[in-house]
Amino acid sequence: MSKHRIINLLRNGQPEEEVTIQGWVRTKRESKKFAFMEVNDGSSLANLQVILEPELENYKIILSQINTGASVEVTGILAESPGKGQRIELHATAVTVYGEADPETYPLQKKRHSFEFLRTLGHIRTRTNTLGAVMRIRNTCANAVHQFFQQQGFLWVHTPIITTNDCEGAGELFNVTRFNLKDVPKENGEVDYSQDFFGRQAYLTVSGQLEAEAMALTFDRVYTFGPTFRAENSNTSRHLAEFWMIEPEMAFCDLQGDMDLAEAFLKHIFKAVLDQCPEDMEFFNQRIDDSVLTTANNIINQEFERITYTRAIELLENAPKTFEYSVEWGIDLQSEHERYLCEEYFQKPVIVTDYPSAIKAFYMRLNDDEKTVGAMDVLAPKIGEIIGGSQREERFDILEKRIKEAGMTPEQLWWYLDLRRYGTVPHAGFGLGFERLIQFMTGMGNIRDVIPFPRTPENAEF
Repeated sequence: MSKHRIINLLRNGQPEEEVTIQGWVRTKRESKKFAFMEVNDGSSLANLQVILEPELENYKIILSQINTGASVEVTGILAESPGKGQRIELHATAVTVYGEADPETYPLQKKRHSFEFLRTLGHIRTRTNTLGAVMRIRNTCANAVHQFFQQQGFLWVHTPIITTNDCEGAGELFNVTRFNLKDVPKENGEVDYSQDFFGRQAYLTVSGQLEAEAMALTFDRVYTFGPTFRAENSNTSRHLAEFWMIEPEMAFCDLQGDMDLAEAFLKHIFKAVLDQCPEDMEFFNQRIDDSVLTTANNIINQEFERITYTRAIELLENAPKTFEYSVEWGIDLQSEHERYLCEEYFQKPVIVTDYPSAIKAFYMRLNDDEKTVGAMDVLAPKIGEIIGGSQREERFDILEKRIKEAGMTPEQLWWYLDLRRYGTVPHAGFGLGFERLIQFMTGMGNIRDVIPFPRTPENAEF
C-alpha cells in the first residue's frame, strides 16, 4: 500500500478508507481501554490522531516504543473523529517503529522552548510547530518566486558563487583560496595571489547582479535565485553570513518598470502563501505576531505609495516625533525612518526613489540633476527596506567615471564596461533577500529562525 501524506488525509481523507502513513510521534496518551498518539510527517501543521487498541499485534511492546520523537509507520482505517477540532482519525491495524527516542533525553518535549534554545538543536528544531511552519512557507515562497518569473517570460540564470568582483563595494567578503594558510606565498610583504588557484584574489559572491546584467543584455529578462555571502561581523537579528538572494534584471526597462515589477512580485508571493499555507499563516498570526494576516492582505490589496527621497526627508523632518538618528538631506535612511513612513504616515508599503548618488552604488543611473540616482527601495511595515533596486547606468562615460569615484579601476570591470560599448540599452533590476521576505511574512523576530541552518559569526555547527 502506498504512503499517504497527512495533509492530504486531513483535507480529503474519507471514513473507512484504508491508508498508510509514516512520520514522527509528537505525543502519546494511554487509557485503560486504548491509547492515542499524534503523528506528524512535516506536511502540515496539524497532526493525525492515531488510535491504538489492545487487539493490535505487539500492543504493549509498541506502547513502550512510541514515545515522543519516535519514527513510525501506521496502517489503519480512517474514521470520523468524535473529538473537537479534528475531522478524522486513524484506527491502527499495524504499526512499525523504525526508530525509538529515549523520553529521558529527547530534547523536544511537549512544552514551549525558546528560539535561542532551539538554535542549539539545528538538526531537529524543524520538528517543532513554529520551525516546521516556517519551512513550509519558505518552500511555498521559493516555488512562487520561480512561478512568477517564469510566467513573466524570465530566464533563470545561475551566476557564479566564486567571483573576483565586489559588486557592492562593501569590502566585507569571504576569501576563496587554495593556499596553505601556514605557508602563504608573499611578494614584497604582500600575499602573492598570482600563485593562487585563480591567479588573483577571489571571494564568495555578495551578489549575482553584474553577471545577471550581462545575461539580460542577451536574453532581455533574467533572474537569479541562489546563495550569497557577507563576512560582516554582525550578530543582529537581521544579518546572516550566508543567505539567498533573488535578483531580476530587465533590458529595455526604466525605473518605473522596475517598481512595477517589484510591486507585482511581492503581491504574487504573498497571495501564493495565503492560498497554499492558510493554516501555517494563521498559526503565525495567533502565536507570533497578530498583524501577520493584516500585513499580508495589505500587501496584496493596496497600491504601494511612491515618493522621492527628497519628499521622504521632508516628511521625516516634519514628523511629530523624535528619531534616534537625525534627519537631513543626504543621510542613508535608517530602519526607524523607513518604518515611520510605511507604518505611521502612509500605513502601507512605500517605494522611495531618487536617492543621493553619494550613498548609492556606482552602477545606479545618474539623474539629470547629477546629485541623485535612479534608485528605488521598497519599504514594508515592521521591517523597513525589503527590496533595493535601480535603473542601471547604461552610458559608458558616466559609468567609467562612477567606477573611479567608487575607488575602483575600469580595468577591474572591463567586461562590465564592455556591455556599454556593444549594444547598450536602458536596463533595470532589483535585489530581494529571501530570508528577509520570510521573516517579514511570518513575523519571526530573528532571521536565524527562517533558514534551516543559519551561518553567523562563530556559528557553523550544523
